[in-house]
Amino acid sequence: MIMNDEKDPLLLDHEADGIRELDNKLPRWWVWLFNLTIAFSGAYMLYYHVFDRGALMAAEYQREMEVGEKVKQAALDRFEKEMMTMQPSTDRAVLDEGEKLFTVNCMPCHRADGGGLVGPNITDDYWIHGSEFKDNLRIISNGVPEKGMVTWKTLMKPTQIYAVGSYIYTLRGSNPPNPKPPENQAPAQPEVNIYE
Repeated sequence: MIMNDEKDPLLLDHEADGIRELDNKLPRWWVWLFNLTIAFSGAYMLYYHVFDRGALMAAEYQREMEVGEKVKQAALDRFEKEMMTMQPSTDRAVLDEGEKLFTVNCMPCHRADGGGLVGPNITDDYWIHGSEFKDNLRIISNGVPEKGMVTWKTLMKPTQIYAVGSYIYTLRGSNPPNPKPPENQAPAQPEVNIYE
């Protein structure tokens, strides 16, 4: 229905392109809701930003990270105590997970068959830091940073370290082609005189 009444109180005095604006009041519930959001934003600004009473997102994140770090450290401490008595898993699912993790993380240094590249041959019995399963877990977990071995406990869960250790244990005695020589029988490297 087109309103032609010039005296209609809902029509405003101005027009644009022959269209007159209708002054329709907003519903009261909407106005109250709008005013409440303004009041809430003022209270929020005072509480969090002016008086600094509440934790902002960055502080909440930091607090949650600290809680998570404590949980992680407790799990690692428990794992380090338990690893001294652990035996390698024979569960196919654990070994499959260990193989996947080994392929992604360990293969670049130890080769896919464990024969050794930059890292040592892990298929023989000549292990520098101990050849028992608990030693393998400890080496994987703590790494050997002075020799370039990553400290995997910062990147892997204890269950993943156990899976990788169990998989590595299956590689022992596999005799891959062209492995690195055993660590106690590696040929001595000639000294290089840098002044020549």
